Amino acid sequence: MIPLRDRIPHTLFPLFTLGLIALNCAVFFQEVILPRQQLKLMMEAYALVPERTVGFFRGSSVSASQAFLPFFSSMFLHGGWLHLIGNMWFLWIFGDNVEDRLGHLRYLWLYLASGLAGALTHIVFNPSSSIPTVGASGAIAGVMGAYLITFPGARILTLVPIFFFLTTVELPAFILIIYWLLLQFLSGMVSITMAEAVGGVAWFAHIGGFLAGILLMLVMRIGRR
Repeated sequence: MIPLRDRIPHTLFPLFTLGLIALNCAVFFQEVILPRQQLKLMMEAYALVPERTVGFFRGSSVSASQAFLPFFSSMFLHGGWLHLIGNMWFLWIFGDNVEDRLGHLRYLWLYLASGLAGALTHIVFNPSSSIPTVGASGAIAGVMGAYLITFPGARILTLVPIFFFLTTVELPAFILIIYWLLLQFLSGMVSITMAEAVGGVAWFAHIGGFLAGILLMLVMRIGRR
């Protein structure tokens, strides 16, 4: 199921939502134009590698910047066009209303903190992984978590496959987002039972970011309209 738009207008200009989309796109275009070797070096320096972060605490030669800078930088890197477009589409669908509810700075804090929580969760479940992890999915999952508890009954026009056909239906936000969360959880559980669990999609980063977004929204919306 792919969300197309929701029915809630925003009253506050989504400055940071658009800014984050623009920044992610700008970084990705930089990835696209880099020669292969330079792109590899960029990923090695700025992508999140759980094994490297864990190694820092075990006394390896990893520096603090190598271990912790990727917690932030990896949020603005993407692994391909579909990865970027999918993330930015979900950010636009859900981000403008969360920003409208929280205000610009609180929204940015929720986004970044959710991304950090997602990265940490990924490391906890994959401490020995040497696979570079990139993407804004953890941060965007946090925005979705915030949206869920703020606008659970919002109607979202959704593209739904039915056998070999596609149709559009309006679904309550809680149905769409809980369905998405269930997919993340089931995929994550399958991944940890397989030998390839150190690679692939960072399913638990999505779950960690989502739960962080819920918690942060509950705290930060106190006193907001």
